[in-house]
Amino acid sequence: MASGEEGSTKKSLQIDVAPYKVAPGADVHIAGIDTRATGNFDAGKEAGKQLLRILTKRLATLQEVFYAQSKHRLLIVLQAMDTAGKDGVIAHVFDAVNPQGVEVASFRAPTPAELAHDYLWRIHPYVPANGEIVVFNRSHYEDVLVVRVHNLVPKEEWKRRYDQINAFEKMLTEEGTTILKFYLHIDKEEQKQRLQARLDKPEKNWKFNVDDLSERKFWDDYMTAYEEAINRTSTEYAPWYIVPSGRKWYRNLVVAQTIVQTIEALHPTFPQPKKPLKDIKID
Repeated sequence: MASGEEGSTKKSLQIDVAPYKVAPGADVHIAGIDTRATGNFDAGKEAGKQLLRILTKRLATLQEVFYAQSKHRLLIVLQAMDTAGKDGVIAHVFDAVNPQGVEVASFRAPTPAELAHDYLWRIHPYVPANGEIVVFNRSHYEDVLVVRVHNLVPKEEWKRRYDQINAFEKMLTEEGTTILKFYLHIDKEEQKQRLQARLDKPEKNWKFNVDDLSERKFWDDYMTAYEEAINRTSTEYAPWYIVPSGRKWYRNLVVAQTIVQTIEALHPTFPQPKKPLKDIKID
């Protein structure tokens, strides 16, 4: 595709991600959000995939400049119920970037050493340095989600963590980190179908975890926990985006476009040489 045609295609197909951003102080109700919605994008799946290729190419270009300038930092938080597509987003949205400047940190059940410290102790070492993009596959929000649902700490303890998380993220942003937080939204029936697919397709069996079936029993509790977490911690400096994820291609598109727009707004530029290069001769 010629560059002019590509630019025209991008402009004509561009989606509006603003409706997915949760305003500070909002009172969102997850159950009322259509998980298969495609917003103002009515061009269909194939056109969506075409736009995603354009966006991932643009992201690769931006990331190179972002890394070279080594001025900004970008933290991307992915949270979701099982099968909603955290791994899929990472694979498809970051397909073309240089891995030298992008890292993924996955947070599973805390180790004994981590449990011996405050809950943010294991998080801070993985936040991005200058020029880095870091993706959290699960995050510090597990400590107001899983911890809450399974009563792992007293209520008064996890309740105060919302303010602590806001303070932590505010400190990061004041020190130069841009934060984007995505909740990948699917419904219980969609999860059932995706879990069944993992059973039916031998090449997907490795993804199936019987513990996921146990967690399904707590679906409503998780929805309540996610609602409060999102409502209490979506801020101007670290906003949440609730991404309809019933259609995988559209989920990827929303996340990719949000990231591209965010980096473009930072106006990264290649650094200038410390000394003039025009007189340098290589023997």
